Amino acid sequence: MKTKNIIIIGAAGRDFHNFNTYYRNKSEYNVVAFTATQIPDIDGRKYPAELAGELYPEGIPIYSQEQLPELIKELKVDECVFSYSDISYEAVMGIGAIVNSAGANFTLLGSKSTMIKSNKPVISVCAVRTGTGKSQTSRKIIETLLEHDLKVVAIRHPMPYGDLAAQRVQRYATVEDFKKHNCTIEEMEEYEPHVDRGNIIYAGVDYQDILDAAENDPDGCDVILWDGGNNDFSFYEPDLAITVLDPHRPGHELKYYPGEVCLRTTDVSIINKIDSASEEAIQTVENNIKFAAPNSTIIKAESKITVDNPKIIEGKRVLIVEDGPTLTHGEMKLGAGVIAAQRLGASEIIDPRPFAVGSLVTTFNKYQHIENILPAMGYGEQQLKDLEATINATDCDAVIIGTPMDLSRVITINKPCTRVYYDLEEIGSPNLETVLGDFIEKHQLKKTNV
Repeated sequence: MKTKNIIIIGAAGRDFHNFNTYYRNKSEYNVVAFTATQIPDIDGRKYPAELAGELYPEGIPIYSQEQLPELIKELKVDECVFSYSDISYEAVMGIGAIVNSAGANFTLLGSKSTMIKSNKPVISVCAVRTGTGKSQTSRKIIETLLEHDLKVVAIRHPMPYGDLAAQRVQRYATVEDFKKHNCTIEEMEEYEPHVDRGNIIYAGVDYQDILDAAENDPDGCDVILWDGGNNDFSFYEPDLAITVLDPHRPGHELKYYPGEVCLRTTDVSIINKIDSASEEAIQTVENNIKFAAPNSTIIKAESKITVDNPKIIEGKRVLIVEDGPTLTHGEMKLGAGVIAAQRLGASEIIDPRPFAVGSLVTTFNKYQHIENILPAMGYGEQQLKDLEATINATDCDAVIIGTPMDLSRVITINKPCTRVYYDLEEIGSPNLETVLGDFIEKHQLKKTNV
């Protein structure tokens, strides 16, 4: 049988997982390249031999996705496997057209081929778009399970933008671990809220090895919580699947890949942010849930916003810094910082674009829907410096930090600043307490405070 030449089209996450779980040890396939996009400066590397396995003693090169048509022809590629998330159906099929026109097949791997089974009960938290509120949902689930005296270990969707071999398995228990693993801002935004609460969280590259470590964590493990990224579906087979939806982007739940996969396979649908969305938008989302996942339990929730120091905002000209991925490929035009500024009576929201420095100029040019908000881009040292310089150059009275991590811990801000926090608060019933109570009973987990 002829060996098939494969290119995996990705963004440093799902692509490596698809390789590890489906292609790595199969001699009938020859993965000749990965391509990379979405995240700055992740091409031009290699998937290292120590991760790639014995069939790939030289490792596997990673190219820019822009080179895809030429790579298909030069490397005699038979099949391209699309392997990243939070992308519109139009964009997915645009890539499919590029692949097909170059002569190769276009493939999407499903859950049966890529999900790993755990020996612990698994709760997955996924979403239909980036920035819906997965992390606050994960935190609420962990807090609820901890009240039942259960040990929960979180595993986060991958963000391996550095040394892939060194990032094979990463465990985060303290803030010091961020420096140990050379975390980017995006990583710290996801890990810090867990660590602040004393939760253990794992991430990395090889998710079988990560699962083995998490199941045998030295602090104990009763439940694995999959804290999803972008709008990807879970890497692990869930015993309880929860999907978060955003009424600020009504209709997107049926228009983005693989967000609709998350919706169609969910047990619980959470409509978040109902306190800041219109009734019409909320109803649209609810109708789409009933269409795509009619048997799922629907929970409605507010994204409750609190502010460290409201007086820094009241009557002031403010610069708002929000989570980078939510604004960029998540396509959001506002976040918790904007809502806080509006509710607390900021006199003006300053446009950061005239003050943008370096890589942030490129970001604003690429994502032109972003207007009066500064995305917290910090994938590398230079981007971090550009972010600091842009904030400090902006003509404003104060800075609102709407990111999930404390930016002032990693950059120097020369103006008064305050953080915005957001937590999930379910409205009415059903709620997560009832859903998780059923989960605990079904899996006969110990429960001392019930």
